[in-house]
Amino acid sequence: MSDTLKKYLTTDRSTRIQALHLTQAWQTGLAHQDLPPLLVSLLGELAAASVLLAGNIKFDGSVVLQLQGNGPVHLIMVECTSALDLRATAHLREGAALPADTTTLQDLLNADGQGRFMVMLDPAGRQAGTPAYQGIVPLEGDTIAAVLEHYMKHSEQLDTRLWLAADAHACAGLLLQRMPNESPATDDPRPFGHADTTWTHCTTLAGTLDRDELRATDSDTLIRRLFWEDDLLSFPAQDVRWHCPCSRERVASMLRTLGHRELEDILNEQGCVHITCNFCGQPYDFDAQDCTALFACAIDPSLAPGSDTVH
Repeated sequence: MSDTLKKYLTTDRSTRIQALHLTQAWQTGLAHQDLPPLLVSLLGELAAASVLLAGNIKFDGSVVLQLQGNGPVHLIMVECTSALDLRATAHLREGAALPADTTTLQDLLNADGQGRFMVMLDPAGRQAGTPAYQGIVPLEGDTIAAVLEHYMKHSEQLDTRLWLAADAHACAGLLLQRMPNESPATDDPRPFGHADTTWTHCTTLAGTLDRDELRATDSDTLIRRLFWEDDLLSFPAQDVRWHCPCSRERVASMLRTLGHRELEDILNEQGCVHITCNFCGQPYDFDAQDCTALFACAIDPSLAPGSDTVH
């Protein structure tokens, strides 16, 4: 099954294994984002990584991953909630184009060496004025996986390995992580210290994986192919969906704040008011009749234009 996160533990409980393969959710997310193939690939890899990390948070909230720098790519940002609702966006710097020979993350985002990688953990019930947890580090590594592995090792003190791949059809990821404070299972006859052997075994197997295989193979098949000799402890699969909270009603509320006269000026100049969600690219159009209804519905909500559809 696609669009699911699969989670496993080795039988000694020393290594976490997670596999992800998204097609429908990922294609939905790209539907209104016109990005060059290389940027689609990077955005998909960061999106896959966010789901793999969000699958382990212990609170109701979200994981936000952000890459920002002064190269031709200004921003790559993804958010995944603890319920595995995902959204992702990327923006080229105005007037910038990707050079034909651009191949690495550093070329795209870190031309001046001032690029940054941010991880934010944002609890859903966070009170106003209370900051979310943020970790900000220099942008080190030529791939999304390398950037995250460096962050997890030095900021979270967790040995983590990631394999990520994406194109316009699918995005996928495999995560291996050593469990903190591991101790040998009571029914495991091996001596203490076997966790090192397990970690080396798992990373060696996963190291045979290439990007094309990861992108084209569903998670169940991939796990069987890599760990066919191992008895893994499996957990219920978790569904992943694309979700951006923008909606026509929210856009309508924003337009009301502009006032009737400013909307009339836009209508006279352009014929309609066209708004695009800055995050997902979803377009919203309001013609003259819609704009008139915006202010009428302040008196009678049944006259509001369109529906409040969240995608």
